[in-house]
Amino acid sequence: MRVPAAVGVVIPARDEEVLLPACLDAVDGAVSVLREEHPTILARVFVVLDACGDRSAEIVAGRPEVTAIVTQAGNVGVARALGVAAAADWALALGVGSGTGSLWVANTDSDSVVPRHWLRSQVRMAGEGRRLVAGNVVPRASDLTTEELEQWRARHSSADGHAHVHGANLGFTWDAYESVGGFAPIATHEDVELVGAMRRAGFDWIAAGDIAVTTSGRRVARAPGGFADYLEDMGA
Repeated sequence: MRVPAAVGVVIPARDEEVLLPACLDAVDGAVSVLREEHPTILARVFVVLDACGDRSAEIVAGRPEVTAIVTQAGNVGVARALGVAAAADWALALGVGSGTGSLWVANTDSDSVVPRHWLRSQVRMAGEGRRLVAGNVVPRASDLTTEELEQWRARHSSADGHAHVHGANLGFTWDAYESVGGFAPIATHEDVELVGAMRRAGFDWIAAGDIAVTTSGRRVARAPGGFADYLEDMGA
């Protein structure tokens, strides 16, 4: 299987003016590394501004390489789906078809920082025939105490084959995504539902441990039942 012709990066954001710049800087670095190895691959970043009342829109407006999608849904499932749809429209307008593996969609969160090899590694796995890549995350060490970080590490595998699903580190082909109905319009676990649907459909997939994304260890949740609530429930 050939590598994708285009890569769209989808990032939902809700009042993330503080953490969004670092997220976008990191994604920009990952795009640069991807282009060094695959200069013909088209790449674009899509930030879905979901019910934002802060300066997030201004931050995105200052970055010409980033496309903003605005919604008042207040729902992460809806926001992610809008971002993927915008990426698909962009690719189609550039002549990238919807055939198997033509468009790869990489997903992260606006409070997260991806590694520089993030997109290059996902594209490599796509070229090996993967239709879905579920990466792992690690909380930012400075947000947790030493004891809390040890608890986290004791409960989470960083190896290939891990059992974790995180919208902050997820990639898939557009055609596989579309075939299972995309992200559900739900307030939490939309990532888990999507991965489950793709696995049940029999798509080639991998739980990759070598592309960990660093995410916020805050306890004030943007989505109910999300990562912040998980840390709170963990006793951290």
